[in-house]
Amino acid sequence: MSIRHLQALFNPASVALIGATNRPGSIGNAVLHNLVAGGFAGRIMPVNPKHQVLAGLIVRDDVASLPVIPDLAIICTPPASVPGLIAALGERGCKAVIVMSAVNSDQREAMLLAAKPHLLRILGDISAGLLVPAIGLNASFSSGPALPGKLAFVSQSGGLMNGVLDWATTRGLGFSKFISLGDGADIDFGDLLDFLAGDPATHAILLFLEDIRLARKFMSAARSAARGKPILVIRAGRSGEGLRAGASHTGMLASPDSIYDAAIRRAGMLRVNSTEALFGAVETLARAKPMHGECLTILTNGGGPGIMANDALLGLNGRLATLTPKTVTALAQVLPASWSQANPVDLGGDAPVERYRDALAVLLNDANSDAIVFIHAPGALVASTDIARALVPLMKQSSRNVLTCWLGGAAVSEARQLCSAAGIATYDTPEEAVRGFMQIIDFRHNQQLLMQVPPALPEHGTSGRLRAQALVRAALADGRTLLSEPETKIILAAYGIPVVDTSTAATVDEAVLQALRIGFPVAIKILSPQIWHKSDVGGVALDLEDADAVRHAARAMHKRLCELQPDAELQGFAVQAMARRPQAHELIVGVSTDPVFGPVILFGQGGIAVEVLDDHAVGLPPLNSVLAGDMIARTRVARLLAGYRNRPAADLEAINRTLIQISSLVEDLPELVELDINPLLADRHGVIALDARMRVARPQRSSRLAIRPYPQSLEQVTDWHGEALTIRPIKPEDGEAHVIFFNQLSAGDVRYRAFSSIRQLQEPQVARLTQIDYDREMAFIATRVGADGQRETLGVARAVADADNHEAEFAIIVRSDMKGRGLGRLLMQRLIDYCRSRGTHFIIGETMSDNKGLLTLTQKLGFVAKPVPEEHIMSLRLDLG
Repeated sequence: MSIRHLQALFNPASVALIGATNRPGSIGNAVLHNLVAGGFAGRIMPVNPKHQVLAGLIVRDDVASLPVIPDLAIICTPPASVPGLIAALGERGCKAVIVMSAVNSDQREAMLLAAKPHLLRILGDISAGLLVPAIGLNASFSSGPALPGKLAFVSQSGGLMNGVLDWATTRGLGFSKFISLGDGADIDFGDLLDFLAGDPATHAILLFLEDIRLARKFMSAARSAARGKPILVIRAGRSGEGLRAGASHTGMLASPDSIYDAAIRRAGMLRVNSTEALFGAVETLARAKPMHGECLTILTNGGGPGIMANDALLGLNGRLATLTPKTVTALAQVLPASWSQANPVDLGGDAPVERYRDALAVLLNDANSDAIVFIHAPGALVASTDIARALVPLMKQSSRNVLTCWLGGAAVSEARQLCSAAGIATYDTPEEAVRGFMQIIDFRHNQQLLMQVPPALPEHGTSGRLRAQALVRAALADGRTLLSEPETKIILAAYGIPVVDTSTAATVDEAVLQALRIGFPVAIKILSPQIWHKSDVGGVALDLEDADAVRHAARAMHKRLCELQPDAELQGFAVQAMARRPQAHELIVGVSTDPVFGPVILFGQGGIAVEVLDDHAVGLPPLNSVLAGDMIARTRVARLLAGYRNRPAADLEAINRTLIQISSLVEDLPELVELDINPLLADRHGVIALDARMRVARPQRSSRLAIRPYPQSLEQVTDWHGEALTIRPIKPEDGEAHVIFFNQLSAGDVRYRAFSSIRQLQEPQVARLTQIDYDREMAFIATRVGADGQRETLGVARAVADADNHEAEFAIIVRSDMKGRGLGRLLMQRLIDYCRSRGTHFIIGETMSDNKGLLTLTQKLGFVAKPVPEEHIMSLRLDLG
């Protein structure tokens, strides 16, 4: 990831247009016109040996003859010329280029090779250009300009540019940056997200995605940017992908689009399905107030619109608020006696202004109403404008979100304008207003995945991991990629997942003997490397009560296999005790490998009809308890698992734990390609895996996970004053211990660390400190087992690298009662060694000039300290070269 020289791309002092021309219909002509007409104050330098003057500007023959070094160059010449032009521009010192030409793969490689020695950044190829309206820069071949604004739009589709610009301009929407990414040969979504996250002119980021190539880079940048700014995403190609081919149920169910959904959600972004919804969501989120719940109240002056809004809410799985008795009583004082005494609240078509105002005031104080959608259909008795004037002050002052829908045209236009001017979201239809409410809810959920602090998890040992790794590698050494059910269950058991005891029998007679050993009733299943779904060939027999039944079932299976799939190899039979769980739910837990995002985990309703049921959620590993719980909650079967009628609730903690254990398995076994546990039985007693299969292969890449997992290899145990001290990267599960650690710091130590007084850490702060992106930051904690047997944090040293990994800013704090024992030096040395191993050039930081302890420590470690002029602060810098 790198934002190097992107400032030259977005804020150039001079622009060279290579391939400028006056030929109508050409890209070079369109770009030249836009550069001149846009009002760009910098220097514009056309390049074309066939012209002397274009658009009143002197034209240069080539790059070498340019009078000044251009900050930005635009290339719209034949593809074969691009690599040479890139080399010439790099030699002149140009920092950024937009390549509009469509180069082939060889030309693209040559282009990147020519740029590399000069650190020249390339937008494209096949880019339609970019617009920065605030500086009048229209370096594109768009059909019109863009209005200035606070939205950044990044699109892989150049063809979308004109349509979106026209759509936005007619609605008065403006942009800070409008960027056509093109093929993304150099500058990609990750680079742009890093740049736009720090761009003060950009308040929200809009992405039009087609595909992602570098998933880890994209996820790292997106998760970082989404913590500070709303990011909204449209992805093309949603409807045409269907189910993918795969041996496992998981491989068929985890479609590319569902994986993109999971990635967008995990990064704290919001996905929408149309351009109109994209800009509508921006307006909604920009005006949204903090939400503390998810229940909606609908207030309307017509029954029909209220029903439409309620139907839309239910269709989006939203929740209608149940009014409190206090609210019902209060509404009865201001509404006609015939009102429904329930939500939606119908004011009646004859309602005067006072009834509107009084009813809204009551609902804004209802304890169960987290937001209100107000719907008004114009009538002849009261002017819509008068109603708006009465309600806007109440809506504006309320801590709750109020979303308005003014049905109609000219009769309600002034009412809409009054709401918009007051910062109140307004919509044309009840359905749009409800969608706006659900966008707030969905965005809130996704942000919570970034901000929540999961509870601590028990640490698991290495013995299970070593057993699983040995079994997988032995299978690959034998030339096998498909593990049998018994082998897969050995691996699952090694990770603490309960399994039905399963034995392997090579022959029918051995199957009978194993059944006699286990005890009846038993189930038997065929074992064949060519068969993944055994039930498809009649390869499963249940509730076998005696030896004759086992013998008959095994022989019948063999016969069916020969008839249905004669090329399949019968390796024997799996024999297992029947699991008697009459009230258990059949679930599926699986793993599939996506070519872009790597391994993904699937959870949902299981059984043989799993594809037909189509009830599943997809998540990206690594998982913790919060993320696993979110996956469970996103399925329909979650409502059944909560219990109903006389059926008790299933053990959700056991299901959650299983997903986390599968995530650990994914992290530990780079050879894992596919896994199915189907069914995983779940009831109030816990879970148990009845059937499971796994496919493995030699790993093709080291960084196969889209999100870098916890780097366990960085853990170190050292002897510290006679006790075992662990220095390791911080985990999300350290949140509770981190709060205790903070509470044990003195006020002076907190002031030195934060440059201000902080009484307590809020949950978002705890999440930000403990849920780090290991790809771009690191925090080492020193931890030991305390007197109560629980792990306690004694100190933490962290470093956050810039997008180019040039500098990393550090911070360190040690528990106040642990000072003077060498712990700070231990942590800082560990941090320095890590940054050096990552290729970071410098470690920098700041501290108060009276923080003698830190100044002494850093001086001993080689830092150079310099006073910051006119401030009581010292800057610290360590050269790692």
